[in-house]
Amino acid sequence: MNNPYYSEPLVFVDLETTGANATRDRITEIGIVQVDAQGARAWSSLVNPGIPIPSFIQSLTGINGEMVASAPGFAELAEEVLLKLEGRVFVAHNARFDYGFLRNEFKRVGLSLRSRVLCTVKLSRKLYPNEYKHNLDSLVARHGLKVDGERHRALTDAELLLQFLEAARRDHPAELIHAAIAELTRQPSLPAGIDPLLLDDMPDTAGVYIFYGDNDTPLYVGKSNNIRKRVLSHFASDHKAHKEMQLAQLVRRIDWQQSAGDFGALLLETRLVKELQPVYNTRLRATRELCAWVFAEGEEGLLQPRLVGLDEFDFRDEERPFVFGPFRSRREANKLLEKVADGLNLCRQVLKLEPRAGKGTRACFAFQVGRCKGACVGKEPAGVHNARVLAALAKHSFASWPYPGPVGIPEGDEWAPQLHVIDRWCYLGTINDMAELPELLANPRPAFDIDSYKLIQAEFKRRGGQVKRL
Repeated sequence: MNNPYYSEPLVFVDLETTGANATRDRITEIGIVQVDAQGARAWSSLVNPGIPIPSFIQSLTGINGEMVASAPGFAELAEEVLLKLEGRVFVAHNARFDYGFLRNEFKRVGLSLRSRVLCTVKLSRKLYPNEYKHNLDSLVARHGLKVDGERHRALTDAELLLQFLEAARRDHPAELIHAAIAELTRQPSLPAGIDPLLLDDMPDTAGVYIFYGDNDTPLYVGKSNNIRKRVLSHFASDHKAHKEMQLAQLVRRIDWQQSAGDFGALLLETRLVKELQPVYNTRLRATRELCAWVFAEGEEGLLQPRLVGLDEFDFRDEERPFVFGPFRSRREANKLLEKVADGLNLCRQVLKLEPRAGKGTRACFAFQVGRCKGACVGKEPAGVHNARVLAALAKHSFASWPYPGPVGIPEGDEWAPQLHVIDRWCYLGTINDMAELPELLANPRPAFDIDSYKLIQAEFKRRGGQVKRL
């Protein structure tokens, strides 16, 4: 056995960084503890990130620009760090974060890192399933770990992970710990032809993923709060579900786009399904007959409907109080109006669901059989009939755009904020920096999309109208 904790050499790693985005941010400190048959060896170094360290990161870690000014850049440390990691199980808390940062840093200098990864958050959950919290502070408190140095410094936190494994060894038989580590580091299966290295790049964050088949044909677009976990679940269950089995056989390439949260992932999924028209997506397809009912006063003050396509619409018009929809098709719009008319004994003739009666009578057929209250012949006052129509359709009201121009919906934490830009219920795109806004607004405005409209309305309601005016 190589060490008391597992049958293979381990390396405990912790990083401090300028932020949470592995492609934009950089490492400011590396802490490493190697564990094998020869015992434990610690190493650490500050790293000059080459970019400013945000003030809140300085407050969290205690690392400032002055401290790293004379430190080596990652390129100077890369080969030494890689030698310390290679051939060992990579152990970290929220391991995909540290592993992803290092892979990106190595890629920038023309090197590659590939290791089996053990997340101590997952290991703690597995060994202590009755505990609620598994962050590092909770582990320190629960197991009485000794903090030898400053928290949120790389080597201090790496050494705490080794202490956690020692505490677990006191609480559990070695066989149980070895089995848990083996299970958590087992490489998941991928379809034939998909490079296993893809798993190292696949993020554990929110966003969408796209499966492509032969000739780069889009097969499926999905969204998840954890892209990597969701993608792997497709193939873990390919022997159970016919759809999953077909996808596993057909997929030749996997791509993804990250988002700052669930709302951004939903917007992306909706847009990509319509753009790519993937074979296995039956929901969210593009609809060509989008329409709405517009009610205006007609004869004798009665509100009468006109079905309009949404290409005729000005979503900012505040003078259109009686608009209902949107509907995916004329058939859907007519079906709703007929249901409302028949259910509430409204006049089908006034609502233009049947033609005006012939000469000699103005009464609709429903009035003649007792299923209309007589708006067509003046028996039901126009104001009463109008009120009943509006009340019946109220929950289908098509809101006018409530702002003078585009707005932004922020999402994500302060480490990786994004702004989803919306105008007249249309999703224009997502930006990471306000400097990107002019270019986005200069692009042609996309067509109205009913699924995005519903998502945006729900998000406005959830936020109580708290948006960023642009």
